[in-house]
Amino acid sequence: MSEIATAFADEVVTNAFTKLVSVPGIEGKVALITLDNGFDHTKPSSFGPGGLTALDAALDEAFAANPTAIAITGKPFIFAAGADLKGVPSITSREQGLELGRLGHKVFRRLRESTVPTFAFVNGVALGGGLEVALHSHYRTASESAGALGLPETMLGLVPGWGGTQLLPNLIGADKAVTLVIENPLNNGRVINPKKALELGVVDAVFGSADFIEQSLGWAAQVLAGEITPARPEIDRGQGWDDAIARAKALVAGKTKNNAPGAVRAIELLELARTTDLTDPASLDAGFAAEDEALADLLMADELRAGLYAFDLVNKRAKRPAGAPDKSLARKVTGVGIIGAGLMASQLALLFVRQLKVPVILTDIDQERIDKGVGYVHTEIDKLQGKGRLSADAANRLKALVSGSLDKSAFAKTDFVIEAVFENLDLKKKIFAELEDFIAPETILATNTSSLSITDMAADLKHPERVVGFHFFNPVAVLPLLEIIKGAKTDDATLATAFATAKTLKKSAVLCGDKAGFVFNRLVTRTLGEVMTAVDEGTPFDVADNAVGELGMPMSPFTLLALVGPAVALHTGETLQTAYPERFTSSPGLEALVEARKPGVWTYGENGQVVDPEVAALWPQGDKASTAEEVLERTRRAFAEEIAIMLDEGVVAAAEDIDLCLILGGGFGFWNGGITPYLDRTGTSEAVNGKRFLAPGVASV
Repeated sequence: MSEIATAFADEVVTNAFTKLVSVPGIEGKVALITLDNGFDHTKPSSFGPGGLTALDAALDEAFAANPTAIAITGKPFIFAAGADLKGVPSITSREQGLELGRLGHKVFRRLRESTVPTFAFVNGVALGGGLEVALHSHYRTASESAGALGLPETMLGLVPGWGGTQLLPNLIGADKAVTLVIENPLNNGRVINPKKALELGVVDAVFGSADFIEQSLGWAAQVLAGEITPARPEIDRGQGWDDAIARAKALVAGKTKNNAPGAVRAIELLELARTTDLTDPASLDAGFAAEDEALADLLMADELRAGLYAFDLVNKRAKRPAGAPDKSLARKVTGVGIIGAGLMASQLALLFVRQLKVPVILTDIDQERIDKGVGYVHTEIDKLQGKGRLSADAANRLKALVSGSLDKSAFAKTDFVIEAVFENLDLKKKIFAELEDFIAPETILATNTSSLSITDMAADLKHPERVVGFHFFNPVAVLPLLEIIKGAKTDDATLATAFATAKTLKKSAVLCGDKAGFVFNRLVTRTLGEVMTAVDEGTPFDVADNAVGELGMPMSPFTLLALVGPAVALHTGETLQTAYPERFTSSPGLEALVEARKPGVWTYGENGQVVDPEVAALWPQGDKASTAEEVLERTRRAFAEEIAIMLDEGVVAAAEDIDLCLILGGGFGFWNGGITPYLDRTGTSEAVNGKRFLAPGVASV
């Protein structure tokens, strides 16, 4: 057994079954190879050494039958979901990585270099290596029901290493390839649908799912007869390629500050592809060898192991929230009340009505605000209909479910009420107290507070056991995290209903203890505080702002400040300073910014982003400037200290939940695994706390 096969000893092998089929219009037979790992669609087929060897054997069988054409497809709903990454933690040497890369190229390129025409019938999900095996085929069709096509490797810290970086730009052009290889993965692993794949030229035809294989075989007959010649665009290898690479570099710099090794390496490979000649085996040898080298390097990088750890958190731990009560305790939600009708409340109303499809009632202090909130929801539903995402009937039904009322007695038939008003504890307590007279004792009272105490909010109520924190992140429709906070008296039925509702809303919920700031806001506020303190002390704005890109935050601290709003940031900071005065301090500069009602630090002109002169004048600064390295170090240490304290306090069950919150709530980089693998890798965890957050090998080599 080879070294790489030993590393993948537990591989669920994707078998490849060959059968010869007769097709009207084709003389001879078509060898149809079906990829199938023996499980249903919930366990997608993937390629490890065993799966590659099985495909190699199936190709031997197919060629031996002397067919007129060879076609490859997948089991129902799944074409292939890429490389089997479960064996990666067992890879212990660069040589094993090289062996894996070379094996994939050896098998897949048999389709490309075949003298017999080859077809890929993409009947379902095709990601990573699954899409690459299709790219090696001469022609490609896709089922209109194929849920996701893409090359997500750079999100994890890898590159498309079985031909993707060399074949795709030479098939569809460099700029479109940058979209699939760089842009989409760095946008939370975005994928494309078959219609978009056809538009980009990734596939040649799209057919309905009911008789997809039959239609694809009929189309193949027309291709073989010369009746159809799939279009192949002229590839611009000059300025167009230059522009594409420049765009890729800007994307990677903007999204990752060039700290995501897979994305950086992918740019190099896309640039190399400019000189790759798909008709010249020697040229392909050189391009594929470069992919092998990149794959071998990245497989031995901690960032990939952290990326796989992050992937596992998002796809497994997020679906089984630690500490959630038994779901059998959850009550059914048949009506929802929203306290407030501002933008956040209106976004919540839209989410609840779309996902729960139950009556949703908004209330506020006057009818004008209510009408505006209901109008917002109706307008957004109309937009969805206009985009073809809702039928006219569905849109009308949803709009009919949304109403508003000044009279709180309208909430009598609700089972779940959530408030989204200004962050003021007394105001929230008053609203809940008034509402108790109009709702049933079991109706849940949820709060969208970002930092206030759930226990304090419930303290004076008749039924404090039904109060729960239900903290969404803005924009509500985009960010998947939902922090669910258990107050001192929150009962299991309330908590179970909150988790069940979160699941129905298609959000990933993390159970948090009732400590100020919970998880995400507490950590980000601490980080932002360190950066602002450095500026208060005399560090130039741009030095402090650019110093922490290595942390994997999706935007710089002062860009985030502008997005959140200085006043909101100041209020959250004051709440946390009251709770933890020894670690959270107020920034005179931020206070001055809020007092002057400035929207942020930056202004934009001919020279791009610069410090607003008015902000520079009003922000008091000392004369103790720090270097970028010093700002990064103090920020890392603050992260490590605060996380350790939070774990000791039991804010979450484990460090994994901290990372999950940062990834889902704020888009922290997969290549850092959120934050704790990065803190372990840089030695910060041990320097500050005397120990790692995660055991060696959990998110590292």
